[in-house]
Formats: sequence, C-alpha cells, structure tokens
Amino acid sequence: MSHDLITHGSKVTLHFSIILADGSAADSTKVHGKPAQFNIGDGSMTDTFEACLLGLKAGDSEKFTLPPEQAFGQPNPDNIYYLERNRFAADAPAEVGSIIAFAQPDGSELPGIIREVSGDSVTVDFNHPLCGQTVTFDVEIIAVEN
Repeated sequence: MSHDLITHGSKVTLHFSIILADGSAADSTKVHGKPAQFNIGDGSMTDTFEACLLGLKAGDSEKFTLPPEQAFGQPNPDNIYYLERNRFAADAPAEVGSIIAFAQPDGSELPGIIREVSGDSVTVDFNHPLCGQTVTFDVEIIAVEN
C-alpha cells in the first residue's frame, strides 16, 4: 500500500459521509459500497473540500465542517422556477417534497425539488438540496495515486 500524501493532481479514492447539523447523514458513499474517486484540482469538488484533504494519506480518516459558502453554496433565487402543472406526467405527479429530474437541452438531467403546488402552478427549486446548510464531511481515504 502506498503512503503517498494527497497533493494537487492526486487521484483520490475515498468514502465520505455528509452529516447535517442535526446529526443525520444526508449522503454517504458507504451506503452503496461505492467509494468516490476524483483528481484534486479537476473542479468536481470545491476548493475548500480539496484543501481539507491535502496532506492526508490512504488509511486516514478526517472530519471537517464547512459553512454553506464553502460547501454547497447559498440558495439562488434564480434557480427557482414556476412551471405549469400539466407539464408533469401521470407517473411523476407534482407533489411537494418530491424530487423530479428534468431533461435539459443538452441531454443531461437536472433534479428539482417541488416546493409548492398551487392551482395550476408548481414551484420547483433547482438549488442543491444542501444549499444554505452547514455540513460536516466525514472522509476515509482509501487510496492516493500521484
């Protein structure tokens, strides 16, 4: 097992859990048994998240808490849309709290959370579900390749 330290450009394989202020887990790679993998500096994680990993090595476990600005950001009012109810399919009705993936022009899908259903209008929030929240990352480094 290599003992490479995480530096800029390292390929990192890790398990992580995202823990909310109330102690509940919002997400965890351990649930699915599939660790995450990314390269430091490739833009898939925030700079602050990456900075917290620098200097760690395989086998290390670490916890760090990030404010919203350094985690998933603050909610952006421009990411809230009002759609007509008839745009929702019978198999995916508009129900408050449900998350529906909307197809984008480029073919990708963007998940939106339904916040309100009023008459024929449906309020859909495309902000990340963890926007505005202080979160704790509990990471376990599995492998580091430099």
